[in-house]
Amino acid sequence: MGFLAGKKVLIIGVASKLSIATGIADAMHREGAEIALTYQTEKLKKRVVDFGKKWNSQLILPLDVSDDAQIEAVFEEISKQWGSIDIVVHSVGYAPAHELEGDYVDATTREGFAIAHDISAYSFVALAKYARPLMKEKGGSLLTLTYLGAQQVVPNYNVMGLAKASLEANVRYMANSLGADGIRVNAISAGPIRTLAASGVKNFRKMLNETAKQAPLKRNVTIEEVGNAAAFMCSDLASGISGEILFVDGGFNTTAMHPLDDA
Repeated sequence: MGFLAGKKVLIIGVASKLSIATGIADAMHREGAEIALTYQTEKLKKRVVDFGKKWNSQLILPLDVSDDAQIEAVFEEISKQWGSIDIVVHSVGYAPAHELEGDYVDATTREGFAIAHDISAYSFVALAKYARPLMKEKGGSLLTLTYLGAQQVVPNYNVMGLAKASLEANVRYMANSLGADGIRVNAISAGPIRTLAASGVKNFRKMLNETAKQAPLKRNVTIEEVGNAAAFMCSDLASGISGEILFVDGGFNTTAMHPLDDA
C-alpha cells in the first residue's frame, strides 16, 4: 500500500507527457492516490482524458484558472463526488510569449504583467478559497510549482520571475492563513525541464545546458524526480512541513559559478 493510499487529489496542469504535473500524477497514482484532473480548453480535453485513463481518473473537469466561476464549479463537483479533498496541486504558469525574451524593462507591459501574476500567482489562492471548506474537517495539502527565477535573475525569464516571486510569497501567506485548519501549503522549485510552458522562454535549450554544467549533480532533473518530491511533500510523511520552498534542481541553486579550471 502506497503512502498516499486513500488520499483524494486534484491536479491542475497536465498538458502533455512532458508536463511536470504528469510526473506528479504518475508518482501520486503509484502511491495509491485517487486523482481528479482538469483541462483548460476543449482542444486539450481528449489529451487529458487519455492521460487520465492510466491513472483511473473518474473526475476530469474543465477549468480556466482565470475564471472564478469555473473554479467554483470544479470544487462543487468534487464536493458532490468526493465530499472532501486532501490535496490540490497547482502546476500552472503563463506570461505572453513576447515578454519572455530580451531586456526586461523594454519587454514588460502593464497587460502582460497583470496576466502573468493573475494566472501564475493569484490562481493559487483562488483555488485555496474553494478547497478550504473541503479540507477543514481533516486538513490537507496545497502544492505549487515555482522556479529559481523568482529569487535570482534568469535571462529572458523576465516577468515570469516576478510572478513566481509573488507565488512564493503567496505560499508563505497562505500557509499562515490556512495552518489553523490543518492545511499545509508548500512549493517545489524545480530545475528547468523541457515542458510545453518552458518552450516559450527564449534560448531555453542553452539554459538547460548551462544548468547541467553548473549543478552539483552535473545534470538536469526529470519530471519523475519532481513527482516523487511532490508526492512526499503532500503526504503525511511531511506533516510538519508548511510554508516551504523545496528545491529539486540537482543542487543548482546552491552554486555561484562554474568550477574554475586549474591554473
